Amino acid sequence: VKPMTPRCTVPKAVPVGKTASLHCHENEGYPKSTYSWYRNSEPLSPDTKSNAKFQNSSYTVNPTTGTLVFHAVHKGDTGRYSCIATNDAGFAKCEEQEMEV
Repeated sequence: VKPMTPRCTVPKAVPVGKTASLHCHENEGYPKSTYSWYRNSEPLSPDTKSNAKFQNSSYTVNPTTGTLVFHAVHKGDTGRYSCIATNDAGFAKCEEQEMEV
């Protein structure tokens, strides 16, 4: 069963240095969906250490729960965030939401 459009929760504004949690979830997909996050239409690498572009970022992505957590946000984390739920039958994307730091 193709995933339905996931429900995404993105904080509107977060003070520099604070923790921010972004959530993405849908219930219809079978098998269960995995989740990937995008900032300004670019995929957020699940592995920040191996990707030079994300080395200054301090976030973790859980593809199973759809949670994206920034441990200490900085100005560079400002942007439009969206999430895609994917399974064998297809994928669905939530609307982009702005997060300001």
